[in-house]
Amino acid sequence: MNSDELKGKWNQAKGKLKQKYADLTDDDLTYAEGKFDEMLGKLQEKTGRTKEQLKEEIDNY
Repeated sequence: MNSDELKGKWNQAKGKLKQKYADLTDDDLTYAEGKFDEMLGKLQEKTGRTKEQLKEEIDNY
């Protein structure tokens, strides 16, 4: 997934991730250009999932 594809899906995915993982905050889900890996690291800590699992989950939204 490239950054353009992510931007297109991000708002939808963000809402679904917050529903699934109640511990996530808006700060955890803030996507800044060039900071995708940093954001995935935060999500990994909160969800216990791998980066690959999270990318796949986002793709599926």
